[in-house]
Amino acid sequence: MTGAERAVFRKTANTLKPIFQIGKEDIGENQINSVDEALTKRELIKIAVLETSTLSAKEAAGTLAEALGAEVIQCIGRKFVLYREKPEEE
Repeated sequence: MTGAERAVFRKTANTLKPIFQIGKEDIGENQINSVDEALTKRELIKIAVLETSTLSAKEAAGTLAEALGAEVIQCIGRKFVLYREKPEEE
């Protein structure tokens, strides 16, 4: 992904509200499946990491991105944005 593409996604993500929260349970299989479905539908999502989580936002973003084949667009404070291109429909 180029820097220009990443900048466009960052700009778009500014208006997004977090649709998932990572709390004291950290990242489980159910959450990975839910985020996977959301990425398939939306491509770009924002996630918040609560203070009760043992993970930092960067750690959580890296874990989810690796598990789902997504890219971390940005990580600011306790929020991060993931992107994964929609699969082409047959």
